[in-house]
Amino acid sequence: MLDLTPERPLPSPWALLKPARFAFLSTLIDKALALGYTLTGKDRYDDFRLERVEGMPVVVTPSVFNPKSLRTGAFFAAHIDSRVVGGDAQVLDMGTGSGVCALAAARFARRVVAVDINSAAVRCAEMNALLNHREQRIEVRHGDLFTPVREERFDLILFNPPFLRGIPRDDRDRAWRSNDVAERFAAGLGAHLNPGGFALVLLSSFGAARIFLDEFRRHGFALSVLAERRFINERLAIFRLQPPELRGAA
Repeated sequence: MLDLTPERPLPSPWALLKPARFAFLSTLIDKALALGYTLTGKDRYDDFRLERVEGMPVVVTPSVFNPKSLRTGAFFAAHIDSRVVGGDAQVLDMGTGSGVCALAAARFARRVVAVDINSAAVRCAEMNALLNHREQRIEVRHGDLFTPVREERFDLILFNPPFLRGIPRDDRDRAWRSNDVAERFAAGLGAHLNPGGFALVLLSSFGAARIFLDEFRRHGFALSVLAERRFINERLAIFRLQPPELRGAA
């Protein structure tokens, strides 16, 4: 069973996501996995695909991040359960993509707002809410980070952010790449959490995880680890963020 205690020691969160010691071996593995993705068709990100995540059917449309082929969405959804989502909770799923984490949260929460900057992802998430009969609990909105929710506050905020630093080439690339999401998300997070609320953010060794962690600490958030997993060529960790005023609370 996972340890969900907020006070779990985290002396060096970067150590969980530090790059592999043998970079050349990691590169070879990356190439082998890329070949495997090509042979199995998982590299075709702009195809329509039907996946099943945590028992839920999830349609993935062109330009939308695939939660199963690319692992992070499915890993995140697997840890969104009644232990982190209360029955009366209001949840924000930031960068919802296919809506997989919103669907997982809607199994328990009273209300879920799902946001994405990619209009194709908004349509995809709406489709999946209907497909899973969760349209009464999930509201999908189009916009950048907290802009679509403005003055609203939530008990739980979920975010599987773009890991890579740089200018996105197109809407699909926004799921991978950004110049300032870490800074803007950390700056706006506290204003959108209810008293006693917290955020869960998934980070990967594949990208600028350290920038996110540094920004969270700079804004005073207490960090703990909800879950972690190591793959051959990547390490994932879901971090729990508590606002500064909740430090030391019982």
